Amino acid sequence: MKTFKDRVAVITGGASGFGREFALIGARLGMKLVLADVQQDALDKTRAELEEMGAQVLAMRCDVRHVAEVQALADATMEKFGAVHLVFNNAGVGSGGLIWENTQADWEWVLGVNLWGVIHGVRIFTNLMLECAKKDPQYEGHIVNTASMAGLLNAPTMGVYNVSKHAVVSLSESLYQDLKLVEAPIGASVLCPYFVPTGISQSHRNRPDDVPGSMPTASQRAAQAMSDKAVTSGKVTAQEVAENTFKAIAEEQFYIYSHPSALGNVQERMEDIVLQRNPGDPYKAAPHIRDMLRAKLKA
Repeated sequence: MKTFKDRVAVITGGASGFGREFALIGARLGMKLVLADVQQDALDKTRAELEEMGAQVLAMRCDVRHVAEVQALADATMEKFGAVHLVFNNAGVGSGGLIWENTQADWEWVLGVNLWGVIHGVRIFTNLMLECAKKDPQYEGHIVNTASMAGLLNAPTMGVYNVSKHAVVSLSESLYQDLKLVEAPIGASVLCPYFVPTGISQSHRNRPDDVPGSMPTASQRAAQAMSDKAVTSGKVTAQEVAENTFKAIAEEQFYIYSHPSALGNVQERMEDIVLQRNPGDPYKAAPHIRDMLRAKLKA
């Protein structure tokens, strides 16, 4: 996808973090923007900011766990703008702790947003984009699914999140291959950020009423503290990641990383798989973090 001006971009999780930065870049490029988010106040604020920049904006409250709400988002997009060119399946939440201590509600919430949200987005919007392509010989489209380095690695006390993001990487690779198979004028990318200052570590602020919480365990408290520290201390900004993402779209690049230096850990994991070695120590280079985590679990 080379042309962005006057094209239509749909962004889930569009009110904050990466989604907001995607929208700001889209506005600067002259795109028509569709924002979806569950946090109404942040959604209203971002919409006002974009409209002040002169962008045409459709903003809708949308819980991507629910297919009917994603379908309503798609219907509203087509009614207002008549086409879809760029889709960011970006909405995401986090939850930590020892994997056997996560409740069924934890699993259903995280997989509902992180995985089913992407499934709904891919299924609904890809079909719309293919229909748009039939009507426009010059059509160009692209889909970006936000995964994580947690989709390529498996750090402890992040099990539910890891599972959801590994699935998104697989879904995205499958989407890429299927689009190539049918020679569709639609590209695909998977974004795998590491620790970047966004609101992901505070996902509980948007935990819905239909997802009951419980008293956090020691491992969940420890995972929350470590996540807060890692995310807030990140040196790469969400804006930089968004800029790199748009560059990758224009260059038809599939894998997008915020921290390429972390790929050594990914390579080691792949070698473990190929060589049938047991999974390596994720804290080999920083054993003090493992020791600190163990101490918190015993506290």
